[in-house]
Amino acid sequence: MNSRLIDRFGVQDTPFFYYDLKMLHGNVDALKAASKPHGFHVHYAIKSNANSRILELISETGLGADCVSGNEIKASIESGFSPDKVVFAGVGKSDKEINYALEKNIFCFNCESIQEIEVINELAEKQDKVAKIAIRLNPNVNAYTHAYITTGLEENKFGINASQLEEVLEVISNSENIKLIGLHFHIGSQITDLTPFKNLCNKINELQQWFLTRNVTIEHINVGGGLGIDYETPDLHPIPPYEEYFQIFKDFLELQSGQEVHFELGRSITGNMGTLVSRVLYVKKGINTNFLILDAGMTELIRPALYQSYHKIENLSKRHLVDISRAKYDVVGPICESSDCFGKDVTLEETERGDLIGIRSAGAYGEVMASSYNLREKAKVLF
Repeated sequence: MNSRLIDRFGVQDTPFFYYDLKMLHGNVDALKAASKPHGFHVHYAIKSNANSRILELISETGLGADCVSGNEIKASIESGFSPDKVVFAGVGKSDKEINYALEKNIFCFNCESIQEIEVINELAEKQDKVAKIAIRLNPNVNAYTHAYITTGLEENKFGINASQLEEVLEVISNSENIKLIGLHFHIGSQITDLTPFKNLCNKINELQQWFLTRNVTIEHINVGGGLGIDYETPDLHPIPPYEEYFQIFKDFLELQSGQEVHFELGRSITGNMGTLVSRVLYVKKGINTNFLILDAGMTELIRPALYQSYHKIENLSKRHLVDISRAKYDVVGPICESSDCFGKDVTLEETERGDLIGIRSAGAYGEVMASSYNLREKAKVLF
């Protein structure tokens, strides 16, 4: 953030989210440049950031939408995403949500249980439609990420286990209003070691052989998302390693003739464009540590409290100063919860009341997960 922006921020009420649209555009351009040569289809995961302006800008780039609720489908279509590029995932789709998706003629339902397939068939029959579905399979591939954002193991609530496939195919064969077009996978989120994606490809290849031996044609392979971002040094790596990421699937996926590959990326697109800007309310001297008490808390950015996740923290008011002493602080919020903490033993320039603090990489799972706990007002967004 340059000095002009700091001057602008100084007169704003805090806390607020700042979204760097230039960074967003650069990120999407890099993503498209890396995926286009392979003919891959990318769907933006709405759940990472559903800000209406962000959705409109991303829809204009031609990406599809990955939705996990009826309201996300509604928001994506209203923002310009084409329904024939909308996929609907989620382990608990309601009848109302399914009916809405059917009415909008979305591209595909990513189905996560046998009963869900049966329900979609019944609802599609009532609308005199055939619903296109993909089976979400648990590949039992460890993503080696936080337990709360690991989704591809057999003990996770998501997806269908391979042992159920015979029953799944039997149900589909008896469902006149269902058309199986794809297989769907998603092993987790914030994956920075790309090895699990190679393992995923190998598992998909094995499962493909199972379908081939039964003469079942699969048109689309959806490998999900999960590509992580650099929370530690966001300025050094503002754009994720898209080329290396997509190349893995090009090299290791054994595709059948005519098969198309889909991705569902969210955090990697929006994460590093966002900064949560807050103001220091108090500097509290403790016995073993000093506390910076901010006017932003877990109500604005819950990731540190929920996942014990790291976000780079900067003193925006002082970081340009060279000859200034530094100190360690526990950076906390005003919420009446001990877990309302952004970071412990954070080294910053000597900080005082009124300084602006930037919590980086807050463009994904920040604004969209905000709450009004303690009757907090919703933080505004600046561009």
